[in-house]
Order: sequence, then C-alpha cells, then structure tokens
Amino acid sequence: MKILDHLEEWLITFLMGAATLIVFVAVLHRYTAGYPIPGLQDWLLSINMTWAQELTIIMFVWMAKFGAAYGVRTGIHVGVDVVINRMGKATRGKFIIFGMAAGALFTGVVTVMGATFVWDNGAHYAIFNFLGLNVEDLIEGPTTPDLEWPTWTVYSAIPLGSGLMCFRFLQVMWGFIRTGELPHHDHGHVDGLEETPEEDAAQNIDYYNMQDNLHPDEDKPGPGERK
Repeated sequence: MKILDHLEEWLITFLMGAATLIVFVAVLHRYTAGYPIPGLQDWLLSINMTWAQELTIIMFVWMAKFGAAYGVRTGIHVGVDVVINRMGKATRGKFIIFGMAAGALFTGVVTVMGATFVWDNGAHYAIFNFLGLNVEDLIEGPTTPDLEWPTWTVYSAIPLGSGLMCFRFLQVMWGFIRTGELPHHDHGHVDGLEETPEEDAAQNIDYYNMQDNLHPDEDKPGPGERK
C-alpha cells in the first residue's frame, strides 16, 4: 500500500512540476522570439512550441484526477459537515459510512463508463493491433490536434483516476469502520517547518506581555531562549 501511495504522490509531483516548466519555457520562447535579435530570433522561430499548451492541458487533467484520489486518502477535500458533527456518535458514523459508500459508488460508475468510452475510442484497436489480432472491423480512433496522440490515451485518466478514487473511498470507509477515525489534513501545517512546542509558545506569550504597555519584559526569556 505504501508503494501505491508513493507512486500517487510522485506522479502528481512530476505532472505539476513538468507542466509548470513547460508553461515557463513556452512563454519565455514566445516573448523572446519577438525581439529582432539577429540569428537568435530566426533560431527561436524555427522551434515549434505549439504543442506546449495541449500537453500542459493533458497533464493538468491527469494531475486533477489523481489529485482527487490523493485528496480522499489524506482528507484534504473540503466538506460541509456542520450538521453531521452535531449528531450522536452512532448516527454520525452511519452518515459517514453512507457518504463514503456513495462516493465509491459514484466514482465506480464513472470508472466503468470511462473505461467503456476509452475502449470504444481506440483502445480496442490499439490492444488488438499490438497483439496481432484482426482489426479490420475496428476503428483506430481520433488523435489530438497538435501532439497527434491517440485520444484514448488522454481519456484514460478518467477510468484510472476515478478507479483509484473509488479505491480510496473504500479504503477510508474501511479504516473508519475499524478505528472510527477519518484522515485529517491540517491546512495550517507547512511541511519542512518545525512547529513551535507548546511550552515555547506559552513562553513567547509571556515575554510579549508588556508590563508598561510599551516594551516586552526583558527580565523574562525571549522567543527561542531557554530558562
């Protein structure tokens, strides 16, 4: 399971970073090519970057689909749970399980429908052709305008991402049934930054409690200082 978690995170990180880099290079190329610099302008104009926008759109679609599954696993999705949190423990648990099951059902239906669409849109032809089977009665399927990739490879994000999201709903639901806990994401936490211990926080408050309403109490240890 840890391997799947890491693959999910690596894929999202790669897609986000690569898409950002491609957009940066495409914009830099577009503006730099507008300057009449001898030699450089002709060379830049010879470079075809029309595919950049299409590729970044595809990458962001894939990132969004797998990011949604990551959100279910980590509890990062925003939810309106004011009413549910005011319910009793038993009733609240039933509603949470119902919500997780409904999410799994919905994403499961999207997975099946998406897989059927991808299969009929050219995946059927590509797989049969790869296996050396008869493809005379099958359609090859359309391609994207700029990259000329088979569109079924692009649309594969729907069944793959939705299927992973369905699995995550079932995983979270099973974890809640076993432990009674849901994944929680602290929106105020920043990875890489150490949190201030409670005693240091209290010490800082005491230091900044200005006795004369003008200056901190210098007789008390300041932030980061130990007694």
